[in-house]
Amino acid sequence: MSRIAIINGKLADPAADALTPGTVLIEGDRIVAAGQVQIPADAQQVDAQGLVVAPGLIDLGVFATDKPAFHFGGITRAALMPDQRAPLDEVGLIREATRAGKPDFWVHPIAAATRGLKGAEMAEMGLMQAAGAKAVGTGRQWIADSGVMLRVLSYASGLGLTLIAHAEDGGLTAKAVATSGETATRLGLPHAPACAEAMAIARDIVLVRETGASIHFRLVTTKAGFDLIRAAKAEGLKVTCGISPAYLFLNDQAATDFRTFARLSPPLRSENDRQASLAAVADGTVDVITSGHDPRGPEDKRLPFADAAPGMAGAETLLALSLNLVREGQVTINRLMTLLSTNPARILGINAGSFTAGSAADLIFVDPDAPWIVDSARMAASAGNTPFDKVPVQGRTRRVMKGGAFL
Repeated sequence: MSRIAIINGKLADPAADALTPGTVLIEGDRIVAAGQVQIPADAQQVDAQGLVVAPGLIDLGVFATDKPAFHFGGITRAALMPDQRAPLDEVGLIREATRAGKPDFWVHPIAAATRGLKGAEMAEMGLMQAAGAKAVGTGRQWIADSGVMLRVLSYASGLGLTLIAHAEDGGLTAKAVATSGETATRLGLPHAPACAEAMAIARDIVLVRETGASIHFRLVTTKAGFDLIRAAKAEGLKVTCGISPAYLFLNDQAATDFRTFARLSPPLRSENDRQASLAAVADGTVDVITSGHDPRGPEDKRLPFADAAPGMAGAETLLALSLNLVREGQVTINRLMTLLSTNPARILGINAGSFTAGSAADLIFVDPDAPWIVDSARMAASAGNTPFDKVPVQGRTRRVMKGGAFL
């Protein structure tokens, strides 16, 4: 079995408090040790040249597999949302999805919790789990029927699967494309109050308390939502939540002039909610930062704002934008890797996203200060629909290792 020693790197070990110089020793496709390591004489030495060595990013909730964008952004594993052309509600579709990224990255399908994602009839979660599904999800939709949601949570809990939930009360948001407020009113857009998020979270937390299930709210974006998550965690419930950089660095004013690249689901929030999102990252309420990668071409975005499809191409900007949190003192780079790698792995139940012995040898070499400018016309993604077009950022992935082999 081949041995590789990565030397002269600054280790962004999620289990440590700060960057430390050290070595990562790899045998085959697994990490053996990291830190101050005795290097075996037969190990191939790879010089990291002072770059940050971190676990490969695990993107929890992408809507498309996109090799060039994933490699550019340092994503080695992606949990694929069930919202596909054919919803991931059957064994064959799950098996096909697990093969989609090989040999270049790992795809972990999220099985549809209900048939066709219609929120009515439970899908065969157990069979899909056996076929490779690592979680179940409601997709972009909220399951309005509380009885169905109770059964979904109960069944998922029995299988040891986390339910990845969308948190917006559909009764309020059915036709809305924006958050109620000055911007939506000025533009004349169909809108819904931000409390739709807290209403959905509150209902689901009650059902989690009843079932003992694990739930992950994929995107939480409001102060009221975060307050509910904090209280649930303090109670000891199995509740986690995520966010994407768009909600950390943009508010609803980004939709001014009907900019459809800022048409997202959930919609961008007020500045007060954006500040609350940053505070939730800093205080540990947020568990995961995800790209929500959803590349959309002109046929989906060059439309009136209300008719445009929601979503943004976020995979290749995930790391660079998230590093702003380090520069602003919200988190350390080690804590950032917990949000981008370790916690997503834990929620999916996979042995990756850390430097612990036995963890998958999925690594990235990062230059955290490398400057570049986001350019929607030149993105590696299959479409360049980013609301961060022409924004200067810092941080580039220089090398990617998957399963002990450099790509």
